[in-house]
Amino acid sequence: MILSYRVKHNYDVSEFLNSYRCLLQRAIDTIWEGIEWRRKGKRLIPIIPKSRKFKRELRNYLLQNWNYASHYVDSAIKTAYSILNSWRRNYLKGRRGRNKPVIRRKFARVKETLYTFRDWRIRVTVKPYKLSLDFDLSRAWFRKRVKGCDLGELILKENELIVTFKKVVREKPKKKIAWDMNLLSMDGFCDRGWVRVDLKPLYTLHITYENLRRKIQRLVKRKSKTARKLMEKYSRRHRNRVRDSLHKLTTGIAREFKDYEHGFEDLEKYGMFSKRKTHNRVISRQNWKQIISLMSYKASVKLLNPRNSTKTCPRCGGRMKHRKGQVLTCGKCGLKINRQLNASINLYLRMWGFPPSPSTFYRVVIRRMIPRLKVWMRRGSGVTLKGCETDDIPLMNPEEAEVDVHQGFGRPS
Repeated sequence: MILSYRVKHNYDVSEFLNSYRCLLQRAIDTIWEGIEWRRKGKRLIPIIPKSRKFKRELRNYLLQNWNYASHYVDSAIKTAYSILNSWRRNYLKGRRGRNKPVIRRKFARVKETLYTFRDWRIRVTVKPYKLSLDFDLSRAWFRKRVKGCDLGELILKENELIVTFKKVVREKPKKKIAWDMNLLSMDGFCDRGWVRVDLKPLYTLHITYENLRRKIQRLVKRKSKTARKLMEKYSRRHRNRVRDSLHKLTTGIAREFKDYEHGFEDLEKYGMFSKRKTHNRVISRQNWKQIISLMSYKASVKLLNPRNSTKTCPRCGGRMKHRKGQVLTCGKCGLKINRQLNASINLYLRMWGFPPSPSTFYRVVIRRMIPRLKVWMRRGSGVTLKGCETDDIPLMNPEEAEVDVHQGFGRPS
């Protein structure tokens, strides 16, 4: 587990960072020229050169006219390969074209061989025996949080140093909870039953600032400078409020389900976009990835395949059909269940590695789970967990009988 924090500094490192940026771009250019394009069907597949001979020649080439520590060359080569590997994955998924990545931001990755760390003081070597940068962390606010952790790679920027710490990964907990990510809620399922996180306040926050930005854009023609300042001010405030709400939300979930492994859908927004502009805006507002990222260092997290999690019947594996509102009906076994509860149950079974079957459904879901929506309110968190709203259709009715929404589960006789 990696923890990262920012440390401000006043060093003038613009010349060094500009040299490192040029070095990194040269590394990318050289590797790009060595890429072999192989045709597979109608597509061209890039093969990135990774042989020892190629890397050795690349290192010798980059060391020419390099006036700083030679280990930065190794750092640039590692970063270049990371960027190109990321580009290749996105290219194969159809998200990127055959365009070479270009480095525009100024930064430098500082390997562990380029700094010393003693008594909460970091000394970063820029030029051996000539130039080094000192950072004092003895009064840093995050000292208690990283107690017992090892210092990892550093990222040097013009006005700050990003410090990373390696935290020892805890043993995997025996309890699990699976989360189904939706537009206005997060629906979880575990041995406590069905848990719903209300995301409406977060969604309302996005809508409020989006409407505010539209009003500011009307001032561009008449008062361009005022509009620009207001846009920067409220955009920054929007980011801060969203970040604060997400931190409070994830912290509350991590504390409430302290000894649980959290399973999240590995969702990709790119695959959800369509030709409808309104739909794309709604999807782009979601903070699913941020929630998973924040939870990853507050609890144990596992990514799950979301494919057909809503459409699959957790009892027989058949295909679910819409009945009314949020209710689904299995065309094979007749199970009636809330669609979001159905998705969270399927994800929960996938966490344990259980396939859909009647025996698994009754043993893992019916007998062990509490058959009602758990109510958990965390005041002051900005985003709360809400209770169950009654409906004319039961949340789950394996016996296909008209019952109350809070009726307990029972195996059919």
